[in-house]
Amino acid sequence: MCFSGPSGLSASWIWWRMLRQVIHRGLKTSCYKLGLFVSRHPVFFLTVPAVLTIIFGFSVLSRFQPETDLEVLVAPSHSQAKIERRLANSLFPIDQSKNKLYSDLHTPGRYGRVMVLSKPGENILDRADQILQIHRAVLEMKDGRLAFIGHQLGGVSEVPNSKDQRVKSARAVQITYYLQSYASATQGIIGEEWETDFCNLMQKLQADMKDLHIYCLTSFSLWRDFYKTSILVRGEILVSLVLILVAVTLSSSMRDCLRSKPFLGLLGVLTICISSVTVAGIFFITDGKYNSTLLGIPFFAMGHGTKGVFELLAGWRRTKENQPFKDRVADAYSDVMVTYTITSSLYIITFGMGASPFTNIESIKIFCQNMCVTVLFNYFYVFSFYGSCLVFAGQLEQNRYHSVFCCKIPSAEYIDRQPIWFQAMMSDGHLPTTHHDNNPYQSHCIQHFLREHFNEWITNIYIKPFVVLLYLIYASFSFMGCLQISDGSNIVNLLASNSPSVSYAFTQQKYFSNYSPVIGFYIYEPLEYWNMTVQDDLKILGHGFNRISWIEQYFQYLKVINTTATNKTEFLNILQNSFLKKPQYQHFKNDIIFSKMGDEANIIASRMYLVARTTENTREEVIEILERIRPLSFIQSIKFIVYNPTFAFLDNYSASVASPILIAGFSVLTIMVLTFFIVIHPLGNFWLILTVTSIELGVLGLMTLWNVDMDCVSVLCLIYALNFAIDHCAPLLYTFVLAIDHTRTQCIKGALEEHGAAILQNITCNVMGLVPLGFVPSNLTFTLFKCLLLTNGCTLLHCFVILPVFLTFFPPSKKRHKKKKRAKRKEREEIECIEIQENPDHVTSV
Repeated sequence: MCFSGPSGLSASWIWWRMLRQVIHRGLKTSCYKLGLFVSRHPVFFLTVPAVLTIIFGFSVLSRFQPETDLEVLVAPSHSQAKIERRLANSLFPIDQSKNKLYSDLHTPGRYGRVMVLSKPGENILDRADQILQIHRAVLEMKDGRLAFIGHQLGGVSEVPNSKDQRVKSARAVQITYYLQSYASATQGIIGEEWETDFCNLMQKLQADMKDLHIYCLTSFSLWRDFYKTSILVRGEILVSLVLILVAVTLSSSMRDCLRSKPFLGLLGVLTICISSVTVAGIFFITDGKYNSTLLGIPFFAMGHGTKGVFELLAGWRRTKENQPFKDRVADAYSDVMVTYTITSSLYIITFGMGASPFTNIESIKIFCQNMCVTVLFNYFYVFSFYGSCLVFAGQLEQNRYHSVFCCKIPSAEYIDRQPIWFQAMMSDGHLPTTHHDNNPYQSHCIQHFLREHFNEWITNIYIKPFVVLLYLIYASFSFMGCLQISDGSNIVNLLASNSPSVSYAFTQQKYFSNYSPVIGFYIYEPLEYWNMTVQDDLKILGHGFNRISWIEQYFQYLKVINTTATNKTEFLNILQNSFLKKPQYQHFKNDIIFSKMGDEANIIASRMYLVARTTENTREEVIEILERIRPLSFIQSIKFIVYNPTFAFLDNYSASVASPILIAGFSVLTIMVLTFFIVIHPLGNFWLILTVTSIELGVLGLMTLWNVDMDCVSVLCLIYALNFAIDHCAPLLYTFVLAIDHTRTQCIKGALEEHGAAILQNITCNVMGLVPLGFVPSNLTFTLFKCLLLTNGCTLLHCFVILPVFLTFFPPSKKRHKKKKRAKRKEREEIECIEIQENPDHVTSV
């Protein structure tokens, strides 16, 4: 059907409006029937969730297994560095602990690393005896104090005017010991035991050598300190749960002993807890492995679940007391479950997109998968288990039982004859109420505060300019923070803050930041090394690096013996029969791969090592080096790859870690645009998009200013912030746009009265639960605490300050409703005039 002209547009608008009303009423009717069904079978819906929790809860203890491979969790799953590592390991298998290897070259196996630090003003090279004593406790080695090993010495000062870069003094030295590893379970167990003994030995040596500081690191240390967060946070999680229970109990209570619902608040938190336990059991039954990033799931689930609980409780308070309790439950479902269903669906969609194959970080993918299942079970448990609790509480209220002691409330006449303390405990609202309190539930302290004080204050015309100024300040700081975003590829961000790995990393950053990690330069095709052109190309590729190269040492050797090797035969003959047989050059045998066909030998692959000069921002400069040197492999005639174990964490990390939030945000935006003309009201969707964007950018910018990097934990918090904002702002906005009061101010007041209490209760309880996280000595929990605190704060600011002011002078307009009411009032006055004219005696009597 087509329309043209103003009448056509009007008809089209009426058609869309009717469609929205039909969909909305259909959803409300479905939720009403669901509530009615739950209220008629409360025992069934109370028992089934409890049985599921008991069945799956035992698997949490019996099948608990932690994830031990930190690289699998944190490093991008698909990266060029992993391909380069496989190629490097296939060319040069690691024969560790037998031959001389340079630090940070390979880490697919197990290793132990020790860093020895002298006191300020002292030279670590003067402590060679003690260093060798430490070394002999592990393995024999030579004293290399005259050789330049800048990447293994920290705080280095060189001999002035030294051509061979002799070391004058140094503050620290680090030594790495690699273990043989054949990827077998037995070797893994032996290696783990050796690493434990290695750490114990370093602690013992530290106790014996008081004048030195010894730091140790093993391949197992990173995982141990990553998992340590889960051990440190156990007590704080229990404290968080206790604080949430106290906050929920207090916020659900009233002085009215009949209508107060403290136990419903407790049961609401219990509902979220048992649903989370059920999901954890399902996760471990399906061979899932625990990692510390999953610590955020209880807090995310509590933030969404308690919002549904408080909304259901507020919906119950809005129902009429003279109705049967089953009908009241159904009315509460009809009023609340539509919005709760939509927001739960958005949680599943956004975290589902984070769990899609587009996500390149395994820890984010695992977290999002668990969060989707958690939200689904939260939804099921809220309308079943908590709905049954609401039914029983309604039955007790209808039969006039005390909400705390569950005893029959005496009559008003009996209470009036008792002492004051008894009247206070048994007060059920029988006393005369004020003219405002037509509904006894409106005497709730939060409702009373919002209605009598806050609503009048925030809509005051003199407050609005300050709110606009506040938002401009908020937006400017958010924008400034968004321009300073830094990626969190540093693995230290996920470790316990007082762990040995963090101490080692900080010390290494302080004293070894002048040089990059050793970069392996692998030539994986036959090359004419005796050709001057090839030699010049190799010099160009290695320009700007300190090179540890067999070919440079070989040409220096040729100069010493006063020989030239300009052809293949001479080059290979001197290399194999003279150079590599010298004791000082024998370790270069591991850097060259020879092949022999008949009597002719060839070099099919070789490697050298590059070390770059850097500043304190080593990680950023290594990324820049990687981006600069990799494209040369496609331009130059020499086919090579570069590799260092840190490349697996740095390679495309920024794009990999940011893609989940971009995909989630785009999916939410798409859904809201597609439902722009269908769900509730188009202006409601428009305002919701603007509000969620403002909150998301605010959280992103402010967390950057609070020294939070973009790592896997902060990205998950940003996805959660997107949903948390929708969860709290959507009911408020949709109630406002559908309101039919005379003015925008009255509409926003009504919206705050209806949903403000639930929003304030939920945010308060969440913030109370976050407080213990700030005392856990772990970088991961610090990130979680900061991001969730900013999420709650920005959402609270928008719901109670920014939106109530901005909606009073921006669309949607309420003139249409005002005109309708004026027309109805005028029609009513005309009818009254006609009645008066027909009955003149009535005027006389008046």
